[in-house]
Parts: sequence; C-alpha cells; structure tokens
Amino acid sequence: MRRSKEEVISPVSALGVRIGIVAADYHKEIYQRLLDGAETAFHKAGGLDADLRRATVDGIFDLPSVVAQMLRRSDIDAVVVIGCVVRGETRHDEFIVNAAFTQFTQLSVAHAKPVALAVLTVECLSQAKARSGGIKGDAGAFAMNAALRTHAQLGRLRQISDVEKKS
Repeated sequence: MRRSKEEVISPVSALGVRIGIVAADYHKEIYQRLLDGAETAFHKAGGLDADLRRATVDGIFDLPSVVAQMLRRSDIDAVVVIGCVVRGETRHDEFIVNAAFTQFTQLSVAHAKPVALAVLTVECLSQAKARSGGIKGDAGAFAMNAALRTHAQLGRLRQISDVEKKS
C-alpha cells in the first residue's frame, strides 16, 4: 500500500535494530534520494548510524545475491533494498524486476527477516523524483519504516511462540 507524505506511520523504535541497505546506483540521483530518505527515517526512529550496513551494486539484477549475503549475517535484522528501473522501449525492465522481486520474497521467507523494497518501477525519471522525496512521497522512508515495523512484529510473534513452548 502506498503512503502519502501526509499519512502518519505508527512509530517503531529503531534503537538496537541492525539494518542492511543494499542499493543499485544505476540512476545515481534517484539512488541518493532514496538512500537519504531511508537513512533519515532510521535516524528519526532512534536508530544509530553504527547499526546500518551498506552495500552498493550496479543494477537491479545484481541485488539479490548481496541481499542474500546480508540476510545470512547474524548482525543484520532486516534489509532495505533501494533502486530504480525506468521502462525502456522493450520489456527488458519487466523481466529484470520480476526476477529480482521473486528472489527478494523468497529470501525474506527463507531467512524469516524483513526485506523492504524502495525499488521504483517508473515510466520516466520525473516519476522517480516524485516518489523519492517529492510530491508523491518518499519510498526510501516508507521502506525503512516497513522494515522496522515488520521486524518488530516478527519479534512479538517469536516471543509469543517462545512463551507457548514453555507452557
């Protein structure tokens, strides 16, 4: 669900939460705007820069293997994926995005850790600018908040499971 800039997101503390940010920097301006939004949201939620791990790759198709490695790490609680795909003259963008997004879902489930997406799929760069801190919202901030909220929810579910096992 897309959130507007005006919609209030329930705050979740980022204190002590360790986030991996894996970004494709093919569209450098959009990448930077999304990264800034994600990092700002993390800090606003009380997160410390020391709890962020960053990795950068060239393009969207290069992201899944780095996301997988981040998720394998015991010092990573969730991953935020950043990138931008602009539709071209062919359907190449669809194949790349579908392959990568399928991998992100599979990795999240396999590792039981959130993988939140700030990967824009747009027709033109002006649409990307509008969605990376512009008039259509901030996908980087939204993805970070989604990662934090999902991490918190998974933690609550694990606690319930642990209590039930002890009963």
